[in-house]
Amino acid sequence: MDFAIFLVQLLNGVQYGLLLFLIASGLTLVFGVMGILNLAHGSMYMVGAYLAWYFTQHTDSFLLGALLSAAVALALGVVIEKTLICRLYKRNHLDQVLLTIGMIFVFNALQSLLWGNDSLGVDVPELLSGSIRLTELVEYPVYRLFVAVLCLVLAATLYLVINRTRLGMLIRAGESNREMVECLGVDINRLYTIVFGAGVMLAALAGVISAPIASIVPGMGEHVLITCFVVVVIGGMGSIKGAFVAALMVGIVDTFASVLFPGVSSMVVYILMAVILLIKPQGLFSN
Repeated sequence: MDFAIFLVQLLNGVQYGLLLFLIASGLTLVFGVMGILNLAHGSMYMVGAYLAWYFTQHTDSFLLGALLSAAVALALGVVIEKTLICRLYKRNHLDQVLLTIGMIFVFNALQSLLWGNDSLGVDVPELLSGSIRLTELVEYPVYRLFVAVLCLVLAATLYLVINRTRLGMLIRAGESNREMVECLGVDINRLYTIVFGAGVMLAALAGVISAPIASIVPGMGEHVLITCFVVVVIGGMGSIKGAFVAALMVGIVDTFASVLFPGVSSMVVYILMAVILLIKPQGLFSN
């Protein structure tokens, strides 16, 4: 593998890892704060991609379509939390698994009903459709760099919100001791609604920004959900920092494995998880 190919694959791995973090951060945030194991989280990624296609088709603007998709996803997350998830807080994880698996089937059926089963695609925005030259013979798409930078900005924003704002303080306190936070006069149910809505919006945003570089297909959420669970387990359940480090590791390892070991590339990420759990059974940064 020469340097140019190595550099392209490294950039691809970092970009993929940052995209995985955007999805996994919502998953680990919801589990860490609310104790909810949401197996339908991948469906939110799928919903974001389909909404991006739908709104882009009707507005002729990817930016406007992305903003509308994020707003709809946030509203959807609030509705789901208020009508379904709120009933799970005092139930065990088996009940959570059963309900959220049911949600997967519902979202897949709605996707088929609303948009059919054909593969769809979103054009790369014209402003970001160019490439930058890495070497004399190799260029790299500007849009992929944009995705990486946007994910980094969102990751930094999430870090600042969690660690530097009053809302973040309440979220961390609610994660540690729900009853004590309630005794201090905080509406914990509203806090949980905000957290779940934000988690859904992050997953949907990942679907939105990945739509121009990946096919939009039925069931796309299930595959990414499995990978995100690997990220969350490696990083440590409930740890945003762990999700970030693990997502980069998984993204880079998976990308290079696909090039170097195409026949068994799907195994490499799980081998990585097994090795890390042998050394750190609770994950890299367990809470």
